This record gives sequence, C-alpha cells and structure tokens, in this order.
Amino acid sequence: MASKRLLTGITTTGTPHLGNYVGAIRPAIAASRNPDVESFFFLADLHALIKCHDPERIHLSTKEIAATWLALGLDPDKVIFYRQSDVPEITELCWILTCQSAKGLLNRAHAYKAAVDANVAEGQDPDYAVTMGLFSYPVLMAADILMFNATHVPVGKDQTQHLEMARDIAQRFNHHFGEVFVLPETVVQENGDVLQGLDGRKMSKSYNNTIPLFLAEKQLQKHINKIKTNLLEPGEPKNPDESTVFQIWNAFASVEQSTDMRRKFAEGIGWGQAKKELFELINAELAEARQRYDALLAKPGDIETVLQAGAAKARAKAAPLLAKVRRAVGLYPLD
Repeated sequence: MASKRLLTGITTTGTPHLGNYVGAIRPAIAASRNPDVESFFFLADLHALIKCHDPERIHLSTKEIAATWLALGLDPDKVIFYRQSDVPEITELCWILTCQSAKGLLNRAHAYKAAVDANVAEGQDPDYAVTMGLFSYPVLMAADILMFNATHVPVGKDQTQHLEMARDIAQRFNHHFGEVFVLPETVVQENGDVLQGLDGRKMSKSYNNTIPLFLAEKQLQKHINKIKTNLLEPGEPKNPDESTVFQIWNAFASVEQSTDMRRKFAEGIGWGQAKKELFELINAELAEARQRYDALLAKPGDIETVLQAGAAKARAKAAPLLAKVRRAVGLYPLD
C-alpha cells in the first residue's frame, strides 16, 4: 500500500473553467503521477443534488468533468476514478456517521450558517429553504473521505472546516467503537492558485465571469478579449501586478515568459496585443487536450466504461472497511 492516500472530489454542477484547471485539476493530475501516492478522484454527483435541481445539467456536467480529467492526462489505470453515486457503500457509511454526528457540530458549518444569516437578514424564518442535504452535507463529505481512509485531502483555505469536521466525526466514532478510521490531514491549496475572472474578481461560476476550459479557438479568443482592463493606451507603461491579463498569463507561462511579459508591460504593450499573446499561450497548452476532450464527448460510452471500472475498484476498497464499520456498530449476521 502507498504511504499516502490522496482524495479529491469534483462537484458535477458546471463546466470546468481555467480557474478550475490552474487551481485544482493541473496540480492534482501532477500529484497523481507520484508512485508513492494512491490517488482517489471522484465525481461528487450526490453533493451536486444539494445545490442543483436540474437533472440534465447534473448529467451533462458529469460527462464534461469526467472528459476533462481524462483529456488532461488523468490515467484511470494508475488512480481510482469513480462516480460517487456508483459506490453505495458511501451512502451507507454516511447514515452510520450521521448517527454519530452531533447536531451542534453541523450547526457550525459555514454553508448552513450563511444560509441562516441570509434568511434572518431578509426577515425570513432562519431555516427557510434549508434542506437536510445542505444541513448535513459535511457528513456526506466525511463519508467520502473516511470510506477510503484517505490520509491527505487537498482543499482551498475556505474549505478547511470540512476536514476539521471529518476529523471530529472520525474521532467520535473511534472513541465509541474502537480505532476504525484514519484521521485525514488537510492539504491547503494556497490562494496564489486562484485565478481572476473576466471582471477581476475570483473566477467563479457564481460570478458568471469564467473562461470555460475547452472553448473552441475563436470562442477562447473572444472570452479573453472580454477581460477587464484599464484605459491606458499602447506605449503607456502598465502595472502587471494589477492586471488580470498578466495574472492569467503568469499561471500558464514559464519563468522566462513571465519575465518577458513583465518587461513588455513596462514598455507599454497594448491591451489588444497582450490579450492576443495570452490567447496564443493558453491555446498552445490546451489544444491537444481539447481534441481529446471533444473525442471523448463524442463517445460517452467510453467515459462510462472508465467510470464503471473505477467504481468496481472503489467498491473493492470500500467493502472491507464498511464490513469493519458494520461489525463495530453491531450490524452483522447472527450466526
């Protein structure tokens, strides 16, 4: 067994964009190539049900996200790549953990507190439109992690609470029933990996300011042309550290390319030229992967085959631990 078990989940509610690629997908795929790490990647379609009630969107997003990871080089023979809903052991474990999770702990979850605060601010009942999915999703997240005794889980700085709650739930279970679960460690992804969007804010679907990852070339150029800039003319020096164009450039450029573009900013490169060069840089990195992505989307059956094989591997890993959990809590045959 590898010395580390790394687990990454991707919620199936949207189309991957450049921010997802730079901040999560690219580093995760690089980490998956480490032979000392056993990597688990899953499509969190059960989590998607909390926020999204459009079945077609969830179905399409599942296909697009799976195709994205495979097109970018995730090797399903070297990792365990599966759809969450294909592993029923996770939902069974979720219920068992729910019976050990304190309501007071879940009351403190950031998403639930934010929903309550928003309701109170609008004069609504504190729990207006709050589903049990939203309230108890930290338990499902804990089940995702603990089902495979993941040792390391990469998260953004704003998500560290999720791992703290998973550790709390595991510790409570272990205290009552014996040492069953490994306590996962948080791997914090620094905010330096957060890309700015078209309007200069964090690139996010909620802000509608994203650049989808696998746009056709003309559409990619059009999106890059929409990046907000100041009114400085060609020939006027520009500050790269205050520019979304440069920040995105930096995420794709080599050290030499970054230094060269910083010089061009000082010399007053025009925004049109800077955006043209940014398009060429991004397109060069993604062109081959885009072809693979389009080919995969055209054959969804091939994606499904990969996911079913991944689910079989995931269930083989999950079954022994779930049997141990069931025996620990008293759910085992009478004979």
